Amino acid sequence: MITNISLVTVYCLDQDRAREFYVDVLGFVPRADVTMGEGFRWVTVSHPNQPEIEVTLMTPGPPLNPEAADFIRRQLEKGEMGGLGLQVDDCRKTYEELKAKGVTFLQEPSDRPYGIEAVMRDNSGNWLVLVEPKEFDPANFG
Repeated sequence: MITNISLVTVYCLDQDRAREFYVDVLGFVPRADVTMGEGFRWVTVSHPNQPEIEVTLMTPGPPLNPEAADFIRRQLEKGEMGGLGLQVDDCRKTYEELKAKGVTFLQEPSDRPYGIEAVMRDNSGNWLVLVEPKEFDPANFG
């Protein structure tokens, strides 16, 4: 029986730079940093409030075939990869704090039926969505 989600993957171009972004800019906690055979490196971070969910910062490569790895690399370089949804208490305040740290935003905070949302990019080209949730009625999506 599946009991929970424990690991998600975010592709990156440089594991050191990605780790610095998630730890130093977003406030995540470093978890694993292990080099295994043939230069494979396993790097994970987690949010301090959710240590049971690790985010693997993975460079495109095996077990992906070369064509798939190259596609992901190109998508990252163009800034067209999806990443994570991050819940925040105050989207506008978090937007201002992260913008002051030099984070690139694709969308300023905007009201949506489900909350206030802003879209930013990590330093590898992944889109990260900040959401300040609110109670909503699914009928509002009509």
